[in-house]
Amino acid sequence: MSIPVETKPNQVEQGARLPRMGEINPLIAPYQKANDRRALWELANTLIPYAALWAVMVWSLKVSYALTLLLAVLAAGFLVRIFIFFHDCGHNSFFSSTTWNKRVGFWLGLLVFTPSEHWWHEHAVHHATSSNLDKRGRGDVTTLTVEEYQKMGRMGRLGYRLFRNPLVMFGLGPIYMFVISHRFWRPGSGSKERNNVILANLVLAALIAGMSWWIGWKAFVMIQLPVLWLGGMVGIWMFYVQHQYEDMYWARSGRWDYVASALAGASFYDLPKVLRWFTGNIGYHHIHHLSPRIPEYQLAACYENVALMQKFAKRLDIRASLRTVKLALWDEARGRMVGFSEAAKS
Repeated sequence: MSIPVETKPNQVEQGARLPRMGEINPLIAPYQKANDRRALWELANTLIPYAALWAVMVWSLKVSYALTLLLAVLAAGFLVRIFIFFHDCGHNSFFSSTTWNKRVGFWLGLLVFTPSEHWWHEHAVHHATSSNLDKRGRGDVTTLTVEEYQKMGRMGRLGYRLFRNPLVMFGLGPIYMFVISHRFWRPGSGSKERNNVILANLVLAALIAGMSWWIGWKAFVMIQLPVLWLGGMVGIWMFYVQHQYEDMYWARSGRWDYVASALAGASFYDLPKVLRWFTGNIGYHHIHHLSPRIPEYQLAACYENVALMQKFAKRLDIRASLRTVKLALWDEARGRMVGFSEAAKS
């Protein structure tokens, strides 16, 4: 279903009609095929340097912890890239084989402290409900409407403001999410997801015990914690900025549209090439939401070669992305995200 501009004030391009999936599918089909040799190369050029960095960081503890932390910044970049591979395995797009996606994805998940099947299930729900105001709360950044916020009591507002504070979301958020939250399953999860969380926790505990025995528990924590925190911070920021910007798309179930949720509800985060590499091209998020079957190593080519992906991209550069931090609420009347101060004037 196409969405005329007059019914969607937060359309991607004024005067344009969003294409239907029937128009899009033939154009993006060539990029939906996994390439196993390319996938193996992606793993090699990421896991080998990551392991090498770990070895150097262990050595650096004898020299200077400041050097260790400096190396942790680079290691965190590789950890973000590992998470994107793990993410693609969940979409069954990284390898051509479902079996290998699940096997490799499980072990990649351990490196990023995330149980595979449980997270993949939650992320699949996110894709199915992204930008749907009536189906919030699964795999997304909690977002209230102005009306919902204004109806809350003082403590409710305070809690939401604290959650939306950058120091909490991006500072405390990574430790809470990867160290604490991912150790538990969501209420109502199926046995497959629950068993996966238990297995992941047991194997992760064994790996941590082994590493702690090998290099010492103090050394392990001094290396792993900053790498996980920095990588998690970048990951949360990437997820936030790809679905939280002023003129994005939100709609109630009766008017929600899949193509609009991708092209208008997910941004194209236009990063420098080196940052695109470390973030696994996930900045082409509008394309990823149109077709999760496109692996990360095909997203850039799809964008460059399919004109529609450029025409309807909600482009954000780094400067524009920083301005999204002040946005916190969806204003249904005006069809855009607003900050707390602007909401108070409504």
